[in-house]
Amino acid sequence: MTSPRTVVRRAPGKLYIAGEYAVVDPGNTAILVAVDRYVTVTVSGTDRTGVAISSDLWPRPVRLHWQDGRLSGDDGEAAHVITAIETVADLLTERGLSVPPLSVSVTSTLHDNGRKYGLGSSGAVTVATIAAVAAYCGLDLSPDARFRLALLATARIDPKGSGGDLAAGTWGGWIAYRAPDRALVLDLARARGVDEALRTCWPGFEVRQLPPPAGLSLEVGWTGNPASTTSLVAGLHRRTWRGTPSHQKFVETTADFVHAAIGALEAGDGEGLLHQIRRARQELARLDDEVGLGVFTPELTALCDAAEAVGGAAKPSGAGGGDCGIALLDADAPHHIAHVRQRWAAAGVLPLPLGPAPEGNEE
Repeated sequence: MTSPRTVVRRAPGKLYIAGEYAVVDPGNTAILVAVDRYVTVTVSGTDRTGVAISSDLWPRPVRLHWQDGRLSGDDGEAAHVITAIETVADLLTERGLSVPPLSVSVTSTLHDNGRKYGLGSSGAVTVATIAAVAAYCGLDLSPDARFRLALLATARIDPKGSGGDLAAGTWGGWIAYRAPDRALVLDLARARGVDEALRTCWPGFEVRQLPPPAGLSLEVGWTGNPASTTSLVAGLHRRTWRGTPSHQKFVETTADFVHAAIGALEAGDGEGLLHQIRRARQELARLDDEVGLGVFTPELTALCDAAEAVGGAAKPSGAGGGDCGIALLDADAPHHIAHVRQRWAAAGVLPLPLGPAPEGNEE
């Protein structure tokens, strides 16, 4: 197998437009959009055996060696990169190919001085690492195969994650996403191998492209308070709320406004989309009130209120508890957009300038 000297791949971050929390359960749909901030992974050869990983996100390089098909010698900082490399290695091994010595470098614009924006950096680094290592090792993988490898990798770390960030990072643009059953997928890979898991139907899984909103500008605000999606979702799983009538109502209501929002996007109905995003905010607030997760912080509430005051719609993006919120505002009313940004700044929310959603997994 001949490897090129260097391969560079990058994957964008993501924002949830609607459907977070519900999408964690297989078969429930969410709307996401890729953002034009990226994790970039560069893979090259090395004279030493094993794998060397460096990044601008941790202070020192990590040197690992292979032992029984797994990489050992790390203190946990590079977990998502390591699991992505191991998953590609599993596929190579099943195909009778060896894993060459690798030097892997990771850079990110999804962080501010080491603090994450909440744009799906773990998902982006997984997608970019899968793409870069696979290409360096001579594997020609479709977007679907790269996504499946990324989901297998992240499910090994946390099977509760939906994989929506991986889908946005792989396909880009605006997407509707339904998650497969991660436990089932992991069992499939263990029983039949990674290669067959890439080719087998995954019940519940679906990704389709959506048009961007007509006549609306997507504005993003960062609270400056990083939140842990894993902790918030795990907290929801630990509570007795799941399986109650309130939980069922949440799932049904979320499904209703997500599908209505998809219809509004496809019909170019900006006002209809704004209405559904307001419903999404209300339902997340109801969840927060009943379960006490801390989805809404004062900064996220101020972010939403400022957008609605000028006729827009806004909500936390993702698990909440900090990180980012989104607002959809009239694209033909720049004075409204400027006013909202001013109110955000006064409330301690930093507007994040983002360009058009990138299309496809950047390479």
